[in-house]
Amino acid sequence: MKGRILVVDDERNIGRSMAMIHEGEGHEVVSVHAGDEALVMLAKHADFDLVYLDIQMPGMDGLETLGMIRERWPDLAVVMISGHATVEKAVEALKLGAVDFLEKGFSKSRLLTTTAAVMDRVRLGRENRELRRNLDREDEILGESEAIEAVREQILRVAPSPARVLITGESGTGKELVARAIHRASERARMPFVRVNCAAIPEGLIESELFGVMKGAYTGADRTREGKFSAADGGTLLLDEIADMSLPTQTKVLRALQEGEFEKVGGSETEKVDVRVLAATNRKLEAAVAEGTFREDLYYRLAVVPIHLPPLRARKEDIPLLVERFMEEFHAKYGLAAKSLTSEAMDVLMRHPWPGNIRELRNQVERLLIMGVGEILDADDLPPEIRGEGGPAQFRSLDEGLTALAGTLLDRPLGESRNLFERELIRLALERRQGNVTRAARDLGVERTNMHKKIRRLGLADEEGGD
Repeated sequence: MKGRILVVDDERNIGRSMAMIHEGEGHEVVSVHAGDEALVMLAKHADFDLVYLDIQMPGMDGLETLGMIRERWPDLAVVMISGHATVEKAVEALKLGAVDFLEKGFSKSRLLTTTAAVMDRVRLGRENRELRRNLDREDEILGESEAIEAVREQILRVAPSPARVLITGESGTGKELVARAIHRASERARMPFVRVNCAAIPEGLIESELFGVMKGAYTGADRTREGKFSAADGGTLLLDEIADMSLPTQTKVLRALQEGEFEKVGGSETEKVDVRVLAATNRKLEAAVAEGTFREDLYYRLAVVPIHLPPLRARKEDIPLLVERFMEEFHAKYGLAAKSLTSEAMDVLMRHPWPGNIRELRNQVERLLIMGVGEILDADDLPPEIRGEGGPAQFRSLDEGLTALAGTLLDRPLGESRNLFERELIRLALERRQGNVTRAARDLGVERTNMHKKIRRLGLADEEGGD
């Protein structure tokens, strides 16, 4: 990695020598001769990657300058240099935040080795910070409407408590994001967050998935495995699509919630865990209780604090912000030139009822950026079903989406085209059924468990109705 380096040394020959050595390797170097000059330079130009800082200087010495740098630019890498430093001085510099220490008289190779090592550290630090920013953005609950502000307020109030939370809302409204936000704002934030999609696991396997299984418990159990309750010990477990859980499994989950203990499938030893359980569903659990398909006592255990996510049609003022964020995301993902929407196009998006909620909006923005021509996208660039032409989107988008895709597959290898076609077919089927995997699988003639495998293999996990 080539970088921008600031050398701070009152001996001008040292500054010139270090500049020549680094510039010969492609680095850009600026030299100053006093601590206060260094602070002024850093204030004017915040793009330095590395500072070489002499300890012994008149006026503000290196250690005092280092303290000021750490206070104002905590992520900036600083290497101390000195011709008369004691071990105590070197230790003090490292305690103040210097990343390395060089005694003057160092060779060219020693200097460049130090610079290369620090630059690698700087690069990794930037990548990690960028990754964290991206993860935070992906998990961010977007919106400025009163409805979404009320949800944020509920999250902040319930997160510090140990209370269980039942998160409800239509498919595609972002229920998993709420669960993750509760976890991040809780005392368990540094411990695991584990999600289980109860609808995606076959009935015969969900108990072992939740509680673990002993080797030999049944055919195919070739080793002892921990379950999701154990994986989430100390942290948070999200039981997504909880309404799809069978009554026998509900009974065992109830015991785990009441007593904090369970046994693995095929095991007799009782295990104890400390897990905060959150649940999410797009169905009305009160109706399931009335129908006898969901245990009333489990419902009251889970719904200590209910949080309901409004559908997108109830918070349409958030659509412009969501569109802007999704456009940024897909510009970066596909390396596309920046595009923008006309006010007429945005008006169309604001009028659409969005039965698939945020997931449907995100899909439409992705498709629009890929298929739209030019830097300015108008209402005519939107598909007819979004413009309100020719009937409801949920019955027309599948055929039209596949027709639009066909022209992009002709110049690709057969295997790649097959995967892309299958991915788009499943994505559109899920969109038509508002994320309901069971109904989309039935439309396509695919067994539900196999459908979930295809969704994961094709990178379509976000399309499922479990968020």
